[in-house]
Amino acid sequence: MSSRLLPGAPTIHRIKVTLVGSRPPIWRRLEVPSAITLRNLHGVLQAAFGWEDYHMWVFENPLGRYGVTDGELRIASAAAKRLHQVTPASGDRLGYTYDFGDDWEHAILVEAVAPAEPGIAYPRCLTGRRACPPEDCGGIWGYDHLLEILADPAHEEHEDRLEWLGLDSADEFDPAAFDLAGTNATLSHMAAVLVTRQCNRTP
Repeated sequence: MSSRLLPGAPTIHRIKVTLVGSRPPIWRRLEVPSAITLRNLHGVLQAAFGWEDYHMWVFENPLGRYGVTDGELRIASAAAKRLHQVTPASGDRLGYTYDFGDDWEHAILVEAVAPAEPGIAYPRCLTGRRACPPEDCGGIWGYDHLLEILADPAHEEHEDRLEWLGLDSADEFDPAAFDLAGTNATLSHMAAVLVTRQCNRTP
């Protein structure tokens, strides 16, 4: 990615988002508009990972906490803060927690800030690894335990967990699966071209 940024030209952030504590790591590499609000970035992360947006969430770094405004929790409006305002440069980091019960913590690393490419719609997912855990399974430790139960047909909770997940067989859930095309299809509903292609003109 080119690092030459022209004043006033639209830029994008390339970010790697990793689910903290996941082993093997569950992550997504995304390109998003630098000027995206944190409220809209929340929607991008929900879509990219496959969460269902059932629960509370918050972004945080040394500059503050941003989500649905809450004075008691000291959470400022995520709709009023943009990504480039809290992570202006490559190497900057931002935390994102989804579901204050299960505490799904995501570590966001800005890998690059670059000019938006002509004709490319953002946000988009470049790559990723592994499936999103099911909602309400008890956080990363609960998810690890769930995978152990699904892998052991003799476990006393095996059939109950299959019923809870709505599965007939444990083979229907593949923790290693990641569908890049499907992820981008989901993101396409919120994507927009930042720089239109310019036709070559002859004098």
